[in-house]
Amino acid sequence: MTDYQEKSVTVIYYSDTSLELLHQMESFLQCPKGRVIIPESFKKGKSIIAVCEGEINILNKVGDRILSVDEVA
Repeated sequence: MTDYQEKSVTVIYYSDTSLELLHQMESFLQCPKGRVIIPESFKKGKSIIAVCEGEINILNKVGDRILSVDEVA
């Protein structure tokens, strides 16, 4: 594994327990061909949508503007 390097990425995902789109910055190993290796321990309970290079700042996501029934009334 000497050719593997640490890579900072932002992972965009859904949790298995929620419909809210989430994101988290992590450091994972990157293989020589460029693919980031996400450990099973991180994947557990998540549906990964995208892996982005570096830290990203998400301004708006799906569902951010949906108001609860209590806020509308």
